[in-house]
Amino acid sequence: MAKTTKKTKKKAQTSASKTSRVKPKRAFSRYKQAIDYLFTKTDYERQEYLRYNVTTFNLDRMKKLLSLVGNPHKKISSVHIAGTKGKGSTATMLAKMLESNGYSVGLYTSPHLVHLHERIRIDSTMISDSEMLGLMNRIHAPVEKMGEKDAPTFFEIMTALAFMYFADKEVDIAVIETGLGGRLDSTNVIKPKVIGITSLSIDHQAQLGTTLDSIAREKAGVFKKGIPVVTVQQDSIAMKVLKSEALLVHAPLSVTGSDIDFSYRFETSREHGPHTRICLTTPTSKFEHLRVPLHGKHQAINCGLALAMLDKLKADGFKFDNEKVMKGLHEVSLLGRMEIIHEDPRIMIDGAHNASSIRALIHAIGQNIPYDSMVVIFGCNSDKDVPGMLEQLQYGADKVIFTRSNSPKAMSPQDLADIYSEICSKMCQVSSSLGEALQLAHSAVGREDLICITGSFYLIGQAKTRFAKK
Repeated sequence: MAKTTKKTKKKAQTSASKTSRVKPKRAFSRYKQAIDYLFTKTDYERQEYLRYNVTTFNLDRMKKLLSLVGNPHKKISSVHIAGTKGKGSTATMLAKMLESNGYSVGLYTSPHLVHLHERIRIDSTMISDSEMLGLMNRIHAPVEKMGEKDAPTFFEIMTALAFMYFADKEVDIAVIETGLGGRLDSTNVIKPKVIGITSLSIDHQAQLGTTLDSIAREKAGVFKKGIPVVTVQQDSIAMKVLKSEALLVHAPLSVTGSDIDFSYRFETSREHGPHTRICLTTPTSKFEHLRVPLHGKHQAINCGLALAMLDKLKADGFKFDNEKVMKGLHEVSLLGRMEIIHEDPRIMIDGAHNASSIRALIHAIGQNIPYDSMVVIFGCNSDKDVPGMLEQLQYGADKVIFTRSNSPKAMSPQDLADIYSEICSKMCQVSSSLGEALQLAHSAVGREDLICITGSFYLIGQAKTRFAKK
């Protein structure tokens, strides 16, 4: 037997030490490889038939994934925003006001319009390709370790990546928007400083239920013991549910325009054109005549909610200067919300995708955008309140062209036209693609007319990409 000397023992220890320092082999050498792998994962956003239950939406699975990457969500301060419409707008306005006051702010929203990286930002800057590649290499082994039975979904992995990125960068606070629902949403693992609930209405009926109380109960699933909740004026049915659910978990609930002094008014000026101004007063904050950066009464309500959430953060030691708050608001711009993407002819895109959002859009266009007649290019997913959306569409559209987005859940243009014809006698046409719909619209409009593309984030994302290339 070979004799073990001090020299050979030291050599073996050195060799072992070197081995322990060897980095594990990277799963992906190129960004495209990593993203292709990510898109192989189950994506409930694109599935036509989806059961909303603890099998498909499983927080235990999300918690397991996060534990395997070091529980990054426990290393960051956060706020949580749920609701039916206005989540992205509220989240963006809140993040921008925090950023303008000198805080490092993570922002996680969904879906994206053009680029996946729109979902993960710090201080308004999207995560880079190299940063995403690095995170994907770190999360690959944990994802594979979970196996086929507990395989994380696309949205769960994206959410984990956002938490990892925000923890790595040591953000002061992260603004987190829920995806679908609330109770079973992948983001509902955080313990936020404050929770915001935007306007509630009928949406995702197949998953969240066909009644407002069932939807409100799912959204209220993000409530947590002792954590303050702020919401806006809601339908009485939804408000009753929110109040009862808040009481159950001892979460203090405040309502803008009720518990919180809030008002808004529409005005027009030479400098800013048509716009809305809001006032919000609490025992610790006073915001007077702030100009809302986005068009429409609904955005004034969203802005009030963002300000009320900002005020709640004061109790946790955050400090704000009102001038800087105003500066941050004025810098807000949001893709896909009444966004003009072409000037001749004028083409606007908006992500309205339920009946309440379509109604708000029609009203906001009427108040803020001058035009002679409006042609609407419309497409939506089959899991929406289609009759409700088309009912609202008739009040603003002089002509509608129905088309299909690239979503697997997209409804047939002919079926949309048939339902619309039953609702009203206004002119409509059918097209098989966005390109064909645009050709039809071009031939129908003059210089002072407006083309509005709406009904689906998939559809307006296609439009955004199409005109960005021109």
